[in-house]
Amino acid sequence: MAAPAADRCAAHALPSRRTAAGLLLLAVLAGGCEVGERPLPYGDASPDQRLSGQRLLAQYQCGSCHAIPGVAAVRQQTTGPVLAAFGRRSYIAGHVPNRPDTLARWIADPAALVPGTPMPAMGVSPSDARDMAAYLLALE
Repeated sequence: MAAPAADRCAAHALPSRRTAAGLLLLAVLAGGCEVGERPLPYGDASPDQRLSGQRLLAQYQCGSCHAIPGVAAVRQQTTGPVLAAFGRRSYIAGHVPNRPDTLARWIADPAALVPGTPMPAMGVSPSDARDMAAYLLALE
């Protein structure tokens, strides 16, 4: 005995819905793969400010705990996270939204944003912290 017409239609519609859902999922995932082609969200600081930040990161010896592209490492073994592509990160220390003002506050006084963090306060002035943040946010 043949299935009622309504059941036959539903059976044929299901694979096409699955196919459509699969194609939609594929399009969403493929769209997220072009991160490198989008501009950095906060990478618009002046070249002078970024250069100053790069120098300050070396001056404050941030390379003794972090591997930072363009900043000399004081020691080979790092205790802090690698900061490559920092401008593409969503969060600072996994907790705080990564924006210029917040990153500058983090650099100047990390424990004020994340109590108990192992990152020490290094006596960085607010002005120096802004320049350092500008450099880090320009890292792709």
